[in-house]
Amino acid sequence: MLGAKFDAKNSASLHQCRIESRRQDLLPPEVCSLLNPAAIYANNEISLRDVEVYGFDYDYTLAQYADTLHPEIFSAARDILIEHYKYPEGIRKYDYNPSFAIRGLHYDIQKSLLMKIDAFHYVQLGTAYRGLQPVPDEEVIDLYGGTQHIPLYQMSGFYGKGPSIKQFMDIFSLPEMALLSCVVDHFLGHGLEFDQAHLYKDVTDAIRDVHVKGLMYQWIERDMEKYILRGDETFAVLSRLVAHGKQLFLITNSPFSFVDKGMRHMVGADWRQLFDVVIVQADKPSFFTDRRKYGPGRGDGPRERGLASACRPVCLGWGHPLADGQVSRPFRKLDEKGSLHWDRITRLEKGKIYRQGNLFDFLRLTEWRGPRVLYFGDHLYSDLADLMLRHGWRTGAIIPELEREIRIINTEQYMHSLTWQQALTGLLERMQVRGQLDVCGEVGGRCLAAHAQSTPCLPQTYQDAESRQVLAAWMKERQELRCITKALFNAQFGSIFRTFHNPTYFSRRLVRFSDLYMASLSCLLNYRIDFTFYPRRTPLQHEAPLWMDQLCTGCMKTPFLGDMAHIR
Repeated sequence: MLGAKFDAKNSASLHQCRIESRRQDLLPPEVCSLLNPAAIYANNEISLRDVEVYGFDYDYTLAQYADTLHPEIFSAARDILIEHYKYPEGIRKYDYNPSFAIRGLHYDIQKSLLMKIDAFHYVQLGTAYRGLQPVPDEEVIDLYGGTQHIPLYQMSGFYGKGPSIKQFMDIFSLPEMALLSCVVDHFLGHGLEFDQAHLYKDVTDAIRDVHVKGLMYQWIERDMEKYILRGDETFAVLSRLVAHGKQLFLITNSPFSFVDKGMRHMVGADWRQLFDVVIVQADKPSFFTDRRKYGPGRGDGPRERGLASACRPVCLGWGHPLADGQVSRPFRKLDEKGSLHWDRITRLEKGKIYRQGNLFDFLRLTEWRGPRVLYFGDHLYSDLADLMLRHGWRTGAIIPELEREIRIINTEQYMHSLTWQQALTGLLERMQVRGQLDVCGEVGGRCLAAHAQSTPCLPQTYQDAESRQVLAAWMKERQELRCITKALFNAQFGSIFRTFHNPTYFSRRLVRFSDLYMASLSCLLNYRIDFTFYPRRTPLQHEAPLWMDQLCTGCMKTPFLGDMAHIR
């Protein structure tokens, strides 16, 4: 395919022997290309020496769960749909498919489309599914008015919930996406009419019922050895931080009885002595933004709003009036049996358990502010976004999928596919530039006659039939390699971090809302307590990758860099 003879009449011919000799040269040295799945990756420079306070979410942060939990959630929600929402009995034939969906996908409710969108709001063609069936690219483009682009007003909002499109951001959404697709598949396969919005809401409510009714908590509590992973590593991380004089706190949406049993399993009966503050059933993300939960207050309050109020908290606890005549949502103390106390909270004590509350009271009572606080969570919106953007905390994202994706990136098949794909891209670009140079003799393809009018001169080299055939073959092979690379991660949707070439919408949010990201909290054990993380200097499009950290830390060489220097 790539060895076809190319017309050499313009002295720019490329022979198969030259291309094949370059193929192996494109791979970076093996010792430099392997990435560590247990590493911590930085989006922003951060020194742990400056961090005095560490905060944690519970689910999928302190406690990592085995994937065997997902079929349980799927099956329970499926049965709820049938028994309580009276959905067809035929849905019971569907089982959970762990290989179907990935985190970060978007769902267009009115079109019943589950799809992957990149950082520029474009649907990645070949990744749109209605039910369990792929939707042809032509139909996807037609559904969105002749384009792959999703307008901003249709996209998911700040917390992943737009007017008609929702983004599935947490790991618990994997069984939800699978169930939603199975139900749609059943209705379409049997010719049953349905309202897309009703179906979406029913599935979402059924998944919610699994959590609200405590079914998931019961499964985990009955067999913690089966469901909870890396408990000893969590204990090691917490103990190490405390031993170095760091202050710790926990803010979770889960109930205390569930958290207590899990922490006893991982850390021991005295686990609360490791934490300076423990807050359960916090109702994130409202915990980070909501100060107006309980109706009218009794007077006038401060006038600050928005970011100003975030920098200077004005909420003073239960019953304190705010500017709009409403009062803050207070902290309440719990005893070990889960009973609520009615006394007003004037300080947050070590070893005690608190429920609800809000971040503004939390900041006032602890005085933990700004970049000396580092908070870890798995949900980019609910856990991290407000803390970074409104309050200036440092944030760490826990991305369990990262470990598997890095192991795939380290395979020889991936490296060969990607580097040869990049080589073909370089060849295609080079041929265009060479054609312009050969015809016009100037960079950019502007001949002397056309230059005055700033009119590009059309390249005429490589326009014979045999040349066009070779170029078409290169383009075809490039597309085939892109599909092969995508399927290495997930046959339907590919990597959660990247489309064929662009970052995904998920990646865009990850970079925006987290200073650090890692596969699990235990990655902290690989670094000194005063370690400084430096983000890799990734070249912009107008920059060449000439610095060593770009060439020797797993990134691929630019093919034919010397030949293309005049356009870089």
